[in-house]
Amino acid sequence: MQKVTIHVAKTQLSRLIEAALSGEDVIIAKGEKPVVRLVPIPQGKFKFGVLEPGALGDGPDFFVPLDEDELAAWEGGS
Repeated sequence: MQKVTIHVAKTQLSRLIEAALSGEDVIIAKGEKPVVRLVPIPQGKFKFGVLEPGALGDGPDFFVPLDEDELAAWEGGS
């Protein structure tokens, strides 16, 4: 674990970031009091949605023509 002052952190920020990325604990202190810990942000691939493709089955096919009864119902006929 590295414990450095704010002044040292300002001058050696790149080195401290690399240490944090490699798994080392980096603590920044104000005087003798620890105030901040540098931790890496997990770099994962963004995944849109939570369901696997096809989990809900096939949806309706909007390009298939309606049969005569369904078409009449949509057009207000009987």
